[in-house]
Amino acid sequence: MATITKREIVSALSDQTGLRQSDTSLLVDAFIEMVGKNLEKGHNVTFRTFGTFEICVAKAKIGRNPNKADSEVHIPERCVVRFKPGRDLKTRVAALPQH
Repeated sequence: MATITKREIVSALSDQTGLRQSDTSLLVDAFIEMVGKNLEKGHNVTFRTFGTFEICVAKAKIGRNPNKADSEVHIPERCVVRFKPGRDLKTRVAALPQH
């Protein structure tokens, strides 16, 4: 499976909109910053048909090093970003051929 980079997104958006890549890059950066700031404020960020980003609290747990089976590490409770895909995205992914 290939990884799409920010550079590839900027290039594709630039081609689709006719904007210069430097302007498109600024827009993508502003978009990422806006999403991050809203999540920091505790707001969910929803893109209809695509999905929702939300902050959840991951419970504290005990972690183990597979190389040192008898050593345990306490991992404290922390905030994490969760993504819940929207209906259209779920449908598109479900239609993909299995590898």
